Amino acid sequence: MKNNDPRGIFSRFLDSILQLGLGDSLLRVGTGILSLLLLGAVIVLLRMPTTRAVAGAGGEVEATAVVPTVGGAGGAGVPEAANAYDGVPRLAQERTIIPSRPRQEVTRYTVIEGDTIFGIAEKFGLKPETVLWGNYYVLLDNPHSLRPGQELNILPVDGTYHEWQQGEGLNGVARYYGVTPEDIINYPANGLDAATVGDYANPNIPPGTWLVVPGGRREFISWSAPLGVTRENPASARVLGEGACGPVSGGAVGFGSFIWPANKHYLSGFDYSPSANHWGIDIAGNEGEGVYATDAGVVVYAGWNNYGYGNMIMVDHGSGFQSLYAHLSALNVVCGQSVGQGDVIGAIGNTGRSSGSHLHFEIRAISSFVNPWDVLPPP
Repeated sequence: MKNNDPRGIFSRFLDSILQLGLGDSLLRVGTGILSLLLLGAVIVLLRMPTTRAVAGAGGEVEATAVVPTVGGAGGAGVPEAANAYDGVPRLAQERTIIPSRPRQEVTRYTVIEGDTIFGIAEKFGLKPETVLWGNYYVLLDNPHSLRPGQELNILPVDGTYHEWQQGEGLNGVARYYGVTPEDIINYPANGLDAATVGDYANPNIPPGTWLVVPGGRREFISWSAPLGVTRENPASARVLGEGACGPVSGGAVGFGSFIWPANKHYLSGFDYSPSANHWGIDIAGNEGEGVYATDAGVVVYAGWNNYGYGNMIMVDHGSGFQSLYAHLSALNVVCGQSVGQGDVIGAIGNTGRSSGSHLHFEIRAISSFVNPWDVLPPP
């Protein structure tokens, strides 16, 4: 009796196909046909307009078609019609670039822990000397005077800041800073008008007015020590404080070569920077570590410096050079004492206007400063 069950017929047909070795071929053909059917279904679904429920005027729910989108100029989806009800919205950029405009006004900045004159200047795109020139009454032209909590004037451009005094003339003030009167009058932050200012010799500028002098420069006022404090004239340093010495005769003479005055041979503060009124290098060291005479000579200053250097020693080397050691915690020498190269003359400290333990070290000629890096052996 024949089995007419469709499942039996399909089973016998499948067995015949397998016996003929056509099973694998049939499976590949079937898989291909199924893939084409699924792909076609996906394409049809993507082309169908979608709908969403929208409340009508009477509260009825209406179906509103969403307008299809096409590739725009940048390849992104853009609505086919500008008045499309819905579509791909323009997304906000992740970063909004605001055109920078030159700052015209003087701003105030509060110093925080870790700030330096150089870092503040870089932050505002200025030169370090501009920060000093804009804040003489706070910093006294000394980068070591910086302290957390101080409020500084930050000029909008490189230059100087001048407080107008009774009886000054505009020509003289401009000449002093190396600019023209027009540079000062025409700078917007100053709020001056040529017609109102009137006579340059007796300008109508109220005393106490602060003026930005764009591009202006001036000499720094330095209280560290006068140049040329020699054994022949040590009293020239009396203005600095009680460490000034009396006349010295004789004493050791240096070799004309210099050694490092501390155990460490790297910086822990400011570098040599005449533009920022810093005429030495700040050498790293822990409080109490030894300070050594960089060359043989005679002590011409040993004591407190009233203008920021704390305990200070100066040695005249008798060869046209002097060396200076500042912020010391201890002094091991006295006025007029001869020292040899490498002798311990003091100890590293944190006295005076200092933001941490280090040795401020300078080398001077009779009438100029010397960059210590030029004469010290390589670290």
